[in-house]
Order: sequence, then C-alpha cells, then structure tokens
Amino acid sequence: MKNLFVGNMSFQTTTEDLRALFEPFGQLARVHVATDRETGRARGFGFVEMPNDAEAAKAIAALDGKDVGGRNLKVNEARPKSEAGGSGPRGPRGGSGSGDRGGKDDNRGNSGGSRGGNSGGGRKERFSNEDYREVARQPREPRW
Repeated sequence: MKNLFVGNMSFQTTTEDLRALFEPFGQLARVHVATDRETGRARGFGFVEMPNDAEAAKAIAALDGKDVGGRNLKVNEARPKSEAGGSGPRGPRGGSGSGDRGGKDDNRGNSGGSRGGNSGGGRKERFSNEDYREVARQPREPRW
C-alpha cells in the first residue's frame, strides 16, 4: 500500500478530479483532497492511496510535473506525519501558557535570552511591555 502526496494543485480541484487523474494507473484505495476547515475550500494538496506499489510508481513517474489546471503537479510518496517536519501542530506562539495577563512588568514568554537574536529555535522572541516603556501612547479611534 503506497500513500502518495499530490501538491501544487489548483484550488478548484475536487476529489473526483483527483480520482479521474489517477484511475488510469491502477486501483485506488482512497482519495482525499485537503480542505480548509473554516471555508471548505481546497488547500491545494491531497493524498491518494494505491494498494499496488508498481502502479503507484507508474503514477508518480507519469504525473509528477504534469500541467493540470495551469499548475505543475508535485507527486511523490507521502512521508509519515512524524517525519513531515515541524514540531507538532501549529498553534498560538510564545507565552507562558498559564493565561496570566499580569501587570505591566509581565515578560510574556521572553525567557531572558538575547533580544533581537533568533535564540528561540528558529522563531523570534515576543516583545514585552519593557520595549515600549518610553514611547508615547497613541489615542484610539472612537467607535461610533
């Protein structure tokens, strides 16, 4: 059983379109087009499971780089989630996780590391109130 990743698809591509694209190469176990949870719109990639490894290899060879809907498809064997890169699900960044909104001296997840550096494992440190202590506050626009 091979799970194939299909990327760089048009956002109008449906599950049926993807199935029709892969059916000439062999039997399909599952076809899935990733969609946005909130809008329901396709996210531009999907997955196709093929039970026969030889048929999957033929599909990869034939469809990788093929122009479909004005875009060159990227087709390869899907990597398991643990190898896919990143460190878990995307979510809110930084902060202490305690939900404490504290006083003016709240440091907001800044662990005392170097400011302006990139010491947070590839992400920038969050700003604290200390960074803006001498800056005059701008008035807000009225809400009519």
